[in-house]
Amino acid sequence: MQLSQRITHLTGGGSDGWDVFYKARRMVAEGVPVVELTIGEHDIRTDPVILEAMDRAALSGHTGYAMVPGIKSLRENVAARIEARTGVPTTFENILITPGGQSALFAAHMAACDQGDTALYLDPYYATYPGVLRGVGAIPRAIQTRAEDAFQPRAEDIAENAQGAKSLLINTPNNPTGTVYSRETLEGVARVCEEHDLWLISDEVYDTQIWEGEHISPRALPGMAERTLVVGSMSKSHAMTGSRVGWICGPKDAIEHLINLATHTTYGVAGFIQDAADFALNQGSALEEKIAEPFRRRRLLAMDILDAQNVVKPIPAQGAMYIMLDMRATGLSGEDFANQLLDTHKIAVMPGESFGQAAAGHIRVAMTIDDDRFAQALRTLCEFAADLANNRASAA
Repeated sequence: MQLSQRITHLTGGGSDGWDVFYKARRMVAEGVPVVELTIGEHDIRTDPVILEAMDRAALSGHTGYAMVPGIKSLRENVAARIEARTGVPTTFENILITPGGQSALFAAHMAACDQGDTALYLDPYYATYPGVLRGVGAIPRAIQTRAEDAFQPRAEDIAENAQGAKSLLINTPNNPTGTVYSRETLEGVARVCEEHDLWLISDEVYDTQIWEGEHISPRALPGMAERTLVVGSMSKSHAMTGSRVGWICGPKDAIEHLINLATHTTYGVAGFIQDAADFALNQGSALEEKIAEPFRRRRLLAMDILDAQNVVKPIPAQGAMYIMLDMRATGLSGEDFANQLLDTHKIAVMPGESFGQAAAGHIRVAMTIDDDRFAQALRTLCEFAADLANNRASAA
């Protein structure tokens, strides 16, 4: 029997650029000690107070079918959080609770795109983006950003690719680059969306991890609330990655149709998980700041180490749990550098090429191990890069 092209073409064929990651995981499975600075998984797990709330909810019987749109108190809590952060009037009717941010990304594109529509996204990108677009039957079209712009997208580049498109997917704070889009950038994005009648799908799962500047949700810009679908999640803000609870915030009529989609696909999120998320949001910003603090601290450690050398050049690390490093002075691609670093020093990082072509020659470093090991690994990385750059200069 033949499978559908939608599923067999999900990844686009060929390497997905994650070979270094899989290689590192094989080494770990074989007992080789590897320092993993690859994926965005908190090294400190879900706070025990959240797990206790989850346990209470499950033991009290909230283990049956939950309301498909999400329990009302959680929807109201998410809406209140968004309104407080953006100033945009938001009610529970603007919120659909989803099984994580990934599910929300898929559903948002199902709402925005028909089969064969062109869907825009920015390069570098989170690894699943192109597959999400193919999965809903859209035609992915990448728009490259530039390292010299700190990967802030240019409105004119988006406009050049917008003819005939239906949607644009953005992510700020950005994974993999750590860039926080400026107001000027987002106003340019909004202008193009209005001029070309695009849905804007805004992935804001890192909105609590801001180290420089401010997080601006494009939904808050004039004229954008009715054409923006915001994706949020408890994964990064509350270290609830495995709990799979996120949301879409959008116009009421769009949410009503997305509830219909959820009824025919996910059928909602487990009630005891939602109760735990509701509890976590009720703890306010103090808990969110506690979760973000290790990455804030490690980012400062990284800046001190990087400032002490001149081979590895960081992209300004303004947000999220990653640092993007320019390795081109070594003469290697990001993938080649990552492979040699893993083979030589047993340190695993993600090549920039894993996230598209705009970050070729770069690597992404996740700040997801304890401070001392992180600092030592980054120093070793810089020393290794300096040796490669010196060898290259000697051979010239």
